[in-house]
Amino acid sequence: MKEDEKESRDDEEEESPWSGRLQMMEDTGSVTTDNGAHRIHCMTIVGQIEGHYVLPRETKATKYEHMIPQLVAVDESPDIDGLLLLLNTVGGDIEAGLALAELIAGMKKPTVSLVLGGGHSIGVPLAVAADRSFIVPSATMTIHPVRINGLVLGVPQAFTHFQRMQERIIDFVCSHSGMTADRFARLCMNTGELATDVGSVLDGAEAVTEKLIDRMGSLREAMDCLYALIDESKAASS
Repeated sequence: MKEDEKESRDDEEEESPWSGRLQMMEDTGSVTTDNGAHRIHCMTIVGQIEGHYVLPRETKATKYEHMIPQLVAVDESPDIDGLLLLLNTVGGDIEAGLALAELIAGMKKPTVSLVLGGGHSIGVPLAVAADRSFIVPSATMTIHPVRINGLVLGVPQAFTHFQRMQERIIDFVCSHSGMTADRFARLCMNTGELATDVGSVLDGAEAVTEKLIDRMGSLREAMDCLYALIDESKAASS
């Protein structure tokens, strides 16, 4: 009987690393993998970016209060060499999205982003915040002016606030990509593409042509790039 209990405990210990990864994926949508030459943390940004207001339970959301400590932990961990961001987001809270983008852009560890499906609205700054950005051919990115849900006072101060918020987004995107501020603003104010709004939708090839995203590619290309950045970083610090 005692031998059976010992074997059961040994089996649990052997399964614990994988069970821990499964729990991490379930709780945070992220996982750390060490099956390759480097230890990589993979983080997903999906659905809607949840900010200061809790979204309905049926809405798929990425909670920024969960991501902020994760990003800090990844950057400070001596066991993690780089960060891979997988994006399929419709956008969401502007301040929360910009806060996350600023954290990603300020990380010491090499970072690579990959847009899958969509990187819309405030997902654009998140995509370009990484050291290198990739997009698959079938993905799209929507660029549009700042929109606020709910009651808005029709006073000059409110419109000035929106304008300054838009400028913050443009400044961030253009400082972390090859797109110019004038071109970004023109794409935002395009009236001939979206039926119920102004703005532009770029597919994967267009996002690269417009210099918003660095390269076309999928997981293989993104991982190869991240490994190369890690090798460069380690060579520079040695």
